[in-house]
Amino acid sequence: MASDGVLPLPDVEEGIKYWESQPASYDGVLGVPLPLSLNITTDIHTRLQAALATGYPSQTTILYLILINIIILPRQSLPRIDALGTRQFLLYLLPHLSTVPSAIRPLAPPASPRRTRALDIGAGVGRVTSDVLLHLFSDVLLVEPAQPFVAEALRRGRASEASPSASIALDENPMAVPWKGIRDRRTSVTFVRATLQDFDPARPSAGGTARVLGRVGYRAHAGAGADPDPGPDGDLDSGFDLVMCQWCLGALSDPDLVAFFVRCKAALRDPARGLVVVKENLCSDDGGPRAVFDESDSSLTRSDLAWKEAFAEAGLQIVHEQIQLGFPEGLYTVKMYALR
Repeated sequence: MASDGVLPLPDVEEGIKYWESQPASYDGVLGVPLPLSLNITTDIHTRLQAALATGYPSQTTILYLILINIIILPRQSLPRIDALGTRQFLLYLLPHLSTVPSAIRPLAPPASPRRTRALDIGAGVGRVTSDVLLHLFSDVLLVEPAQPFVAEALRRGRASEASPSASIALDENPMAVPWKGIRDRRTSVTFVRATLQDFDPARPSAGGTARVLGRVGYRAHAGAGADPDPGPDGDLDSGFDLVMCQWCLGALSDPDLVAFFVRCKAALRDPARGLVVVKENLCSDDGGPRAVFDESDSSLTRSDLAWKEAFAEAGLQIVHEQIQLGFPEGLYTVKMYALR
């Protein structure tokens, strides 16, 4: 892959060090610099709207309203836009996962479908797991290298298992939304701390630095008709219908990226139907495949042609590709690739 000069290689330890210094929250994993909480911004917005209704607004009031409406509120909607974009992308490719009657759902779905499995790579605090994957899949394996993030994801999963369901909008407080199906054990999430360089999706339980931290939700029981599951994590190495990689593959060098894709391909339960989905920022190709190195988190932002070069080298073919729409201007273009 060509680049502007010789690029430094991503440093695993430096990358983890950076992310472990960030808040274990949606803002932290999304890299949003404004530290105002959702409750604070909602309260400020309410107070300022009340001030406007009482009379002529001051310059300070106007400036705060601009801050809220132009910067903060759009930031709060970004996780929802991202999650809905990913869900729609997946349902277009895998319509049988639709859980409600719709134009894309098969008229005659399988009478007794097996439990579906997804792998969430570089999962952070469980944002994609909770807002996307648990709405479509039965069981999720969540993998994250940064200790504060995976600990927060596990806390959120356990809170969803213990607490009664609540009606909380994603835009109100996404971190407090109970995870779908966990309390009634219809779905499950298994939590693993591991680096992408060492993790083997085909054998999550095998060696390396991978450490299983726990599981919430569904557990199979022995008996007629039950899924074989000798223990709480008995399905750990049973493969996946989807491997989901979002905003994490920049931590891999080109050789590590290709090797990781090869392992992901081997982890698909059904090579003809399973998918590896990559959702990442793109820099410009500028005449050919290239990458930009980010010193802050020791990562690479690749161009469209650079991604396609890596896919081809790993033996993956593009099934579908799509730009994520609805994000604020000034950000990198974000693109989704479905591969098998």
